Amino acid sequence: MLQTRSDNQHSCRALIGCGIFICVLVLSGCSTFSAKSNTAKVSQFKQDASVGTEDISIAAVGLVGVPYRYGGNTPKSGFDCSGLIAYVYSKSANIKLPRTIKEMSRKGQSVDGQPPAPGDLVFFNTTGEKYSHAGIYVGQGRFVHAPSAGGTVRLEYITKPYWAARFTEARRLTSTNSEK
Repeated sequence: MLQTRSDNQHSCRALIGCGIFICVLVLSGCSTFSAKSNTAKVSQFKQDASVGTEDISIAAVGLVGVPYRYGGNTPKSGFDCSGLIAYVYSKSANIKLPRTIKEMSRKGQSVDGQPPAPGDLVFFNTTGEKYSHAGIYVGQGRFVHAPSAGGTVRLEYITKPYWAARFTEARRLTSTNSEK
């Protein structure tokens, strides 16, 4: 089967993203994890659990560098935060999600009090609303998100003071609980 140039670019981007993800995991094992956090809620991100949703986090890391675009929902058009999440969950887990962060916050189940797992959604209050921004947790205290106009999809530490102060909740979506 012949691949188109677009397929080759998408495959290459996924391979590069997987390579970045593996490098991040290897490098994080060689470094110390910063214990600085201004909220106790994010201390749980020092431990990772596995619930079989690592493919979601790998797919998210593969999209790092894609430009931000309000309303964007594909790698070609760019992403906003909800578009990125809906795209990744659809492509990597065959889970269809609503388009807005607020609607997404009603899906799945809270992982409050438990260590998060790669593939969990992490929600933030960045505008005064409890659920105004979100990303995909990828492990080792990091998440992938589409932050703002002029930016790109990026990988960040959830324990950075800005994100730690705004963290609202982590939720786990699986094909069995995404209908809730």
